[in-house]
Amino acid sequence: MKEEILRIQEEALASIAKVDSMRAIEDVRVAILGKKGTLTMAQSGMKDVPKEDKPAVGQMLNDVRRAISTALDEKLDQLQVEADRQSVAGIDLTLPGRSVAVGGIHPISIIRDEAIRVLRRMGFVLADGPDIEDEFHCFDALNTPTDHPARNEKDSFYFDSGKLLRTHTSSVQIRTMEKQNPPVRIIAPGSAYRRDEIDATHLSVFNQLEGLYVDKDVTIGDLKGTLEYFLQALFGQETEVRFRPHFFPFTEPSFEIDVKLKVAGCEPKWVEIAGCGMVDPAVFEAVDSSRGNKEYEGMTGFAFGIGLDRLAMIRWGIRDIRALIENDVRFLSQLQ
Repeated sequence: MKEEILRIQEEALASIAKVDSMRAIEDVRVAILGKKGTLTMAQSGMKDVPKEDKPAVGQMLNDVRRAISTALDEKLDQLQVEADRQSVAGIDLTLPGRSVAVGGIHPISIIRDEAIRVLRRMGFVLADGPDIEDEFHCFDALNTPTDHPARNEKDSFYFDSGKLLRTHTSSVQIRTMEKQNPPVRIIAPGSAYRRDEIDATHLSVFNQLEGLYVDKDVTIGDLKGTLEYFLQALFGQETEVRFRPHFFPFTEPSFEIDVKLKVAGCEPKWVEIAGCGMVDPAVFEAVDSSRGNKEYEGMTGFAFGIGLDRLAMIRWGIRDIRALIENDVRFLSQLQ
């Protein structure tokens, strides 16, 4: 047994010395130390060794296995050094390195993260919901009549099941109120989907950030104060903000929000930027009906929705919204 072990060691070390590639060193390792390797098979013969000789033979097996493993590792290191040397052969290592193009954060991500930080400072928390919605959460609970254009299959993406890709993240507001008792103060950033003709100002998939605040005695003053602070935090303390009466099915009264942009070399102009309003009582009734209680009875609140793509276009003076989805590094590198 001892003679066989010494023979295996001698042959193994000789084989290792001849190896000239990474693949070959692994083949040798398996042939000697693998499950069916020569040393492993020899070790299985320990059962036939006399009891008084087993300690000495066992020690010899361990020593030989250790010696072979060390030789394999040393050979592997030698091969790696040689491979590294060949990889830089002919290269002047004293030459200065070439600069590597570094990517940046997408403008939508930048403006979304800034908006979230501002609103979280005001006590809003993040909420999320599914992109594939049912009509109750997307329309019915939001007081949208059955003949509203948004419910037409020419305006929204419907599935054969009757579900659809959400047309706004307002559905997250409904799902949150179904799960949570008032007060509620959430923001819901995410994608929305509409069958809009793609052009310089429209995409069929766009990014929204919607907010909802529900409590006792929430007023229009709370709505205006919150959104004025928010927009001035994004565009500067001198930014002028105005509210124009409008109509949305889920808010009453409702407003469009404009900000006055002042661009160097151009006359200041008002730009529509968001929609908002006080939550219509019919929305609270739908939520209570879905919950099976009247937790939202007597509550008041406001909601708002802002297109993040539009915010990015205004912030960086982007004239074509399609530039935000084309992944052109030349365009994106200008906005970092």
